[in-house]
Amino acid sequence: MKKVISASRRTDLVAFFSDWLAEALKQKRARVIGPTSHVYEVSLEPEVVHTFVLWSKNFAPVLDRKKKLFHLFREYDQLYCHFTITGLGGTKVEPHVPSPDKTIQQLEPLVEWTGDPRRVSLRFDPIVYWWENGKIKTNLYFFEKLAPYLHRVGLEAVRFSFVQWYRKAQRRAAKRQFSFIEPSEEEKIKATKYLLEVAETWNLTLYACCQPWLVKELGVKPSACIDGALLRKLHPKNLPASTKKDKTQRRDCYCTESIDIGSYTQHCPHACVYCYANPLM
Repeated sequence: MKKVISASRRTDLVAFFSDWLAEALKQKRARVIGPTSHVYEVSLEPEVVHTFVLWSKNFAPVLDRKKKLFHLFREYDQLYCHFTITGLGGTKVEPHVPSPDKTIQQLEPLVEWTGDPRRVSLRFDPIVYWWENGKIKTNLYFFEKLAPYLHRVGLEAVRFSFVQWYRKAQRRAAKRQFSFIEPSEEEKIKATKYLLEVAETWNLTLYACCQPWLVKELGVKPSACIDGALLRKLHPKNLPASTKKDKTQRRDCYCTESIDIGSYTQHCPHACVYCYANPLM
């Protein structure tokens, strides 16, 4: 069975390591430093790859037809893209992410590049609350501005979650004097109902990423961000992909098996305050 390649949950390879990615595609292999510092090599020969799943907050490097990366990916059967647009680009929350006005403009060419709007998933993830100048701030209501653009280019899937403030993210926030807020379950339910209303208005399907209690409470669909069954359905040759649970992910994650070619040593310069990985600060 062909394998699904993830590039990458660990860092933004597309936005900041496009030269490394292009070289890996050219050499048909990637040298990866895993979470435990174990070094391994992954074959990227097109005949063994079912789908390349790309994760990014800025797809500009792969959408530039003048660059080799755009054409190198053409050798693979299928591309599936997770595009994160939170509305926080350029703010102190995501200081080095392009503004949403710029990233929204990438949606249409990204759909064209993948060949099908179902191969692009919008990640409105995470939803963040914080104190600023004595007021509560949040990116929640940006979804109302974003949704019409998604509908216009034919996107259907939207994945969301509320930020989880892991200890290292809390330390980072304290260092930046960023006063984050942990909303109550009641507030999260209210926010999710708002998202569902907007999604219904624009014919979007909302998926909750690792939020099982919202699935139970409101009937929101659980997210398998990498979904072997969906990737088979979208595959141009209808080839099967693994539908086994990815045991390397969180307990509440529904993702199926994939191989990630990003390394935590590739520190992401986006420098998002809530980052779950190792941002370059």
